[in-house]
Amino acid sequence: MQKTALIEHNPNPADHTNGDVEKSQEKGITLRIERKKAIAVIAGAAVLTAAGIGSWQLYDTTTELNAVRADNAARQHAEQVALDYAIGAAQMDFRDLEAWKGRLTAGTTPELSTRLGQAATSMEQIIVPLQWASTAQPITAKAESTGDGTYSVDCFVSVRTTNAQAPDGIQSTATYQLSMDSRNDWKITEISGVGAALGDEGAPAAAPK
Repeated sequence: MQKTALIEHNPNPADHTNGDVEKSQEKGITLRIERKKAIAVIAGAAVLTAAGIGSWQLYDTTTELNAVRADNAARQHAEQVALDYAIGAAQMDFRDLEAWKGRLTAGTTPELSTRLGQAATSMEQIIVPLQWASTAQPITAKAESTGDGTYSVDCFVSVRTTNAQAPDGIQSTATYQLSMDSRNDWKITEISGVGAALGDEGAPAAAPK
């Protein structure tokens, strides 16, 4: 009986080595790809965080800038209102006191308007006999916020006055201290500190204390 020799097939050791190397390389490539993905995710999150912080800072800065602009605009408006009022109140003519009274009470609250009207009526006893007439030009005004939408304004106007005792005219500066409320259509709520250097005769006060 002929014996058949069984030859065991042994794979080439080099084949195992090559397979292991290929697997190792594939694993290394996969790890590198995963690391790159992780880095990309982290970098993206960092960019988003930085963008969020930048956007908030920009919003905060813009809000603050808008508030400053709004405050400046409000103060400028208060100053203009005060100057317009002061010029009208300082201009008078003994021959047309009704027009002056209208300017004196314009833009004021009802309570203040009543007080001003009463004061103007009393002043007629001085204005008419002296034949008082005056013109006014703006000098400057400075407004400060006193909170809750109210403003205090120091206002200065240049006044030239003629009367029976000074027919050539007297130049002076009238000072008005006004309070106004932006929430009430910028109505003037109080006037004080009114005065002008007009010599011995003095100047008619625009409002009673």
